[in-house]
Amino acid sequence: MRALLEAIRAIGDGYRPRLVYTSSIAVFGAPFPHSIPDDFHLTPRTSYGAAKAIGELLLADYTRRGFCTGVGIRLPSIVVRPGKPNQAASGFFSGIIREPLAGMDASLPVPDSVVHTHASPRAAVGFLIHAAGLSREALGARINLSMPGVCCTVAEQIAALRRIAGERVAARVRPAHDPLIARIVEGWPQRIEARRARELGFKAESSFHEIIRIHIDEDRGGSFVA
Repeated sequence: MRALLEAIRAIGDGYRPRLVYTSSIAVFGAPFPHSIPDDFHLTPRTSYGAAKAIGELLLADYTRRGFCTGVGIRLPSIVVRPGKPNQAASGFFSGIIREPLAGMDASLPVPDSVVHTHASPRAAVGFLIHAAGLSREALGARINLSMPGVCCTVAEQIAALRRIAGERVAARVRPAHDPLIARIVEGWPQRIEARRARELGFKAESSFHEIIRIHIDEDRGGSFVA
C-alpha cells in the first residue's frame, strides 16, 4: 500500500485511480452471531486476517484523503479452485470436490458438520468486475463489503457431489482428521449476510450443485472420472 501511494503521488495530484482490493472474511473473529451482518466489527484471529483488515483500513483512509477511489470486497472461500492442492487451511473445501472428480482420493480434515460460505471462481471474477464499475455515490462511506455466497455444510458439499457424479466418486472423500486445520476452521465465520453487496448488484451461485457444475464445465471440459 505504501508503494502504491508513492506511485500515485509521483503521477500527480489530479490522478485518482479506481482500486479494487480483494479482502477476506478472515477479517472477522469469534464470537460470531448466527450470521455476520454488514456492520460486524473486525477482530481477526489470524495474521492473515489481520493483514487483510489493515489493507481495508488503508484503502478507506486513502479514499477519504482523495488519493484514490477504492472498494474492498471480502471474498468467501473460492471453490472449486483448479490446479494442484496447496497448503492453505481452506484448500480441502476445493480438494474434496476437485480430486474425486479427477479420479483421486481426497482427505477431509474436519467434521462434515462444518459450515462455510463459498463462491465459484466465476463469481469471484464477477465480483471484481462489478466492484470496478460501482460509482462513488452508490458505494457511500463504507467502501469495504462482504460478498455473497452459498452457505452449506461439508456434508452438503459431498451430497451435491454424489448427486452429480455418483456414489463411487463421492466415496473418494476419506475422513482424515487434522486437529490443527480443524482448530483454524473453527475460528472462521460461517454465514455471511452480504445484504448490502446484494443490494448493490453483486451476485453469486444459488447452490453448491451449481458451483460443482461450473468446475466441471469450465475446468474439466465437461467431464469427470466416474
